[in-house]
Amino acid sequence: MKHCIVIGGGIIGLSCAYYLHKSGHQVTVIDQSKMDGGASYVNAGYLAPSHLIPLAAPGVMKQGLKWMFSDKSPLYIKPRLDLQFLKWSWAFNNSCKQAKVDKAIPIMKEIAVLGRDLYNEIKQEEGFKFQLEKKGLFMLCKTQHMLEEEGHLVDIAQQEGLVARMHSAQEIQQLMPEAQLDIAGGTYFECDHHTTPGEFMSELKTYLVSAGVVIRQEEKVVDLGVDKGNITLVKTNKTQFTPDEVVLAAGSWTQALSRKLNINLLLQAGKGYRIQTQSPTGITYPSILAEAKVAITPMNGFTRFAGTMEIAGINHNINKNRVEAIAEGVQNYFPGVNLSTKEKAEAASGLRPVSPDGMPYIGKSSKCKNLTIATGHAMMGWSLGPSTGKLVQEIIDEVKPSMNMELFHPDRKF
Repeated sequence: MKHCIVIGGGIIGLSCAYYLHKSGHQVTVIDQSKMDGGASYVNAGYLAPSHLIPLAAPGVMKQGLKWMFSDKSPLYIKPRLDLQFLKWSWAFNNSCKQAKVDKAIPIMKEIAVLGRDLYNEIKQEEGFKFQLEKKGLFMLCKTQHMLEEEGHLVDIAQQEGLVARMHSAQEIQQLMPEAQLDIAGGTYFECDHHTTPGEFMSELKTYLVSAGVVIRQEEKVVDLGVDKGNITLVKTNKTQFTPDEVVLAAGSWTQALSRKLNINLLLQAGKGYRIQTQSPTGITYPSILAEAKVAITPMNGFTRFAGTMEIAGINHNINKNRVEAIAEGVQNYFPGVNLSTKEKAEAASGLRPVSPDGMPYIGKSSKCKNLTIATGHAMMGWSLGPSTGKLVQEIIDEVKPSMNMELFHPDRKF
């Protein structure tokens, strides 16, 4: 049994804690927040093998430059004279190549399918009650052009063995008879499931504490001591630890801590927003609005609308124009859904850690023997929480991993 310190209490950190505990280790989780908000709580709740294409895809940087001057664009990359940001931008641009995407697709499918199935396994094994519905995911398109583009993703998904198909606007309307739809059609990914994130996070925290995992919230790691390539000291603003293994799963804050270990982990915070309503919407299937880049999820007792990828440093400022853009996008596809001023005023945000190629960092850096890094999941953090936790446990236990992790290596070049 090893004493494992997990830095970060979001979905990735708690999943790592879960699997390390199940493997017989003593686990302490440290998080600087109250562990009741942020990306792990405000996301769309998708378990989405359909998300085969990493964020760094051909054309994304070009589109980002076009959107740079719009305060309502779904993707916003704030230009700034910051060395780490400039290095990340260069690497991101270099990653937006078809050959890199083609190599990533089967790996992203595999880790997402694993994550989806592990959510089901955890629910069954621990008797959790969180919402987990197997209703698939629609990509709704306003235009025929976008419908054709999304059709190519259906072809890719089918080639990867996922169940996906095209649907007419009339067919989708029949499936959601109480919703007022204004679309050209859509694609459907039967392979996807959805959840209410706050429910799972609450049950997982309760389980971990009852199982003996120590969770230290509102405590910040301020320094890491290293001797002969091993982390020998984890110092917080309240105490210090001498760990056997350290898991760095601090999301968008991981880069600052990794630099204390002389590890230059290229990472940027990608802010996302959510609005939600308890009013009836008629939206009974998870749906992404293809042109507007807004995700809609019928959660347990409310409907959530999530969107934007705002790469503008670490901050929790709410840009009201982006919130308004989400609301306008929803009404454009669902004319009967009119989000209230109060609902928009209560919008929340979360920071997603984004690597230059849009793929997670999972593994050990050559610079530190007892450190395992788990971050950089971009918009896939919720989908990949349990699969990342399982892989981290396998790395630390030095057993054969559940899948090939070469493309996730923290020391990879861009």
